Amino acid sequence: MTTREAPISIDQFEAFLARPENHDRRFELIDGEISEKTMPTDEHGSIVHIFSGEFYVYFRDNPIGRVTIEARVRPAGRVGEDRLPDIAVILGDKPIQRHGAVDYIPDICIEVQSPDDSLRQMREKARFYVANGAKYAVNVLPAQRAIETYDADGSEALLTGDDLLSFGDLLPGFAVPVRRFFPDTV
Repeated sequence: MTTREAPISIDQFEAFLARPENHDRRFELIDGEISEKTMPTDEHGSIVHIFSGEFYVYFRDNPIGRVTIEARVRPAGRVGEDRLPDIAVILGDKPIQRHGAVDYIPDICIEVQSPDDSLRQMREKARFYVANGAKYAVNVLPAQRAIETYDADGSEALLTGDDLLSFGDLLPGFAVPVRRFFPDTV
């Protein structure tokens, strides 16, 4: 029988992040354990850029929220959790956090699969986001050129090709063909 070390506290995690050797690295706190996120690939960065561009245009024309990239989020009241979604959509007039993590889960959390990310872990993370306040969570699967969606009502879907990624009444009028999120190869 193995014994698990005591969970890392938020204060310990903040101190860990402040160490000089961790300055350019990306970490999450999951169930009280520190987990390093893999460094993004060129493809990953391109997909994140495409998503952020689509959201930028939408919010420019519909000023109901904003999009962030890799901003730390922490669900209110959850000890041992500090996440770093690749893309987050925040609706309403919540102030921009200048230091540390925000104390809520954004309305939409999006993760783009990197080569080292397991689908099981991505799905667990999507369900965590929805269980802790996200209205939608999205997993982007570049190798399959597909998108998984998780809705707060419990529904899940797999979208490909000309299927439209939309978020219902949350983002009225936002509907983008899935194929548009994947860069063409040269």
